[in-house]
Amino acid sequence: MTGIPAAPAAVAHVSGGAQGSCGRVFFYCHPRGTWVEADIRGLPESDTGFFAFHIHEGRDCGGEDFAHTGAHFNPKGLPHPCHAGDLPPLLSAGGCARMGVLTDRFRVADILGRTVVIHRNPDDFRTQPAGNAGTKIACGVICPL
Repeated sequence: MTGIPAAPAAVAHVSGGAQGSCGRVFFYCHPRGTWVEADIRGLPESDTGFFAFHIHEGRDCGGEDFAHTGAHFNPKGLPHPCHAGDLPPLLSAGGCARMGVLTDRFRVADILGRTVVIHRNPDDFRTQPAGNAGTKIACGVICPL
């Protein structure tokens, strides 16, 4: 894609504890917002193969079931799926998912120190406040590079 810098500005190293999911999510500064690029492995079996993928407001992955991640990143107080942290779902192929998306809902600087979360279920893009995405299965803190 034109306009994506060669080097990312931030990264989240994602891990899923007992689920075994792991990978990285890179964030690139882009003239129109942020290019997000995910490379995840070890996703569990799923009926649909889709997993909700969000930026959360919390600043660490601690607590039972990643409870410290808090709610979706939503600085404007909008309803779901218009939160700044609402991203397209990951689609697993044999437990692996790669995805790239350009968003104008946040800049890299806005999300530094926040968390990336993968949920067990697909996001239904309707249910409030979080799309009925289910259990948090993997998390990583977004750190500058």
